[in-house]
Amino acid sequence: MIIEHVHLNIKMNQSEAFENAFKLAKDIISPMKGLNAVQLIKNTNNEHAYILLIYWNKLEDHTEGFRQSEAYLKWKELLHPFYAPMPELQYFQPCMMLKLKEPQ
Repeated sequence: MIIEHVHLNIKMNQSEAFENAFKLAKDIISPMKGLNAVQLIKNTNNEHAYILLIYWNKLEDHTEGFRQSEAYLKWKELLHPFYAPMPELQYFQPCMMLKLKEPQ
């Protein structure tokens, strides 16, 4: 599994509009081959800062599949206008996991 990790800084006073656009964008990316999950995490101290985590089966599912698809063009058109500045993405590969017991 590969995790696409992106720090997003959203233009001032655009967070609500960004989140609404992201609700549409998740439907664009969800059918993509190799996609396992998408997680958008909002900073508790800065309403304009987010972390985006996208879980792919393999790197090529993102770089050759999604990034070269019509779906990516729609994703880009919908979300990129909110970014200030344009974010850099990084790829991570899980190497260790601690599974906690369910609360009782």
